[in-house]
Amino acid sequence: MTTTPLRVAVVQGSTRDGRLGPVVAHWIREHAAGRPDMTVDLIDLAETPLPTVFPQLGQAPARAEDRELLAAVSPRLADADAFVVVTPEYNHSFPASLKNAIDWHNREWHAKPVGFVAYGGFSAGLRAVEQLRAVFAELHAVTLREAVGLQGVWGQFDPEGRAVDPAADTAAKAMLDRLAWWATALREARAKTPYGG
Repeated sequence: MTTTPLRVAVVQGSTRDGRLGPVVAHWIREHAAGRPDMTVDLIDLAETPLPTVFPQLGQAPARAEDRELLAAVSPRLADADAFVVVTPEYNHSFPASLKNAIDWHNREWHAKPVGFVAYGGFSAGLRAVEQLRAVFAELHAVTLREAVGLQGVWGQFDPEGRAVDPAADTAAKAMLDRLAWWATALREARAKTPYGG
């Protein structure tokens, strides 16, 4: 039996100047892209900025520029079977740019799994992940227990973007294995019974 590869959207949440996010996102992207069961779409929120002023609830954006910005991201999230959110920890939470991207969308997240790659200093970004779990639960998404946390991230990658600690690669594989299980199960469930939300 031939199975269509899972479509995984890697969402890189940091938009800060001098950010390390792209290094982390490309690292996890390479892990996912190297698997036969996954295809990967990397969405960098600095390269695909979204509007920050929302229309009235239930209304489409009035400005054509806002609709164009959303058109560069929304269909890609809708097409995904699963997500990997790459986030730093800012002030014990996650970046405003990431919350903005989450809030612009709703059904795109429904009944799909979300894995996390977090990074930071002492906490390895995991306080940001704990807050994201509550946000994604409201959006009917399934967050994975297995997450990748990179402590002291500035020393975690070599100049070629490879992890210097093999434990990081092990954690990435464990998270992606679990993501594949949930993504397959939920894709089959959505095909059998569309998710109402």
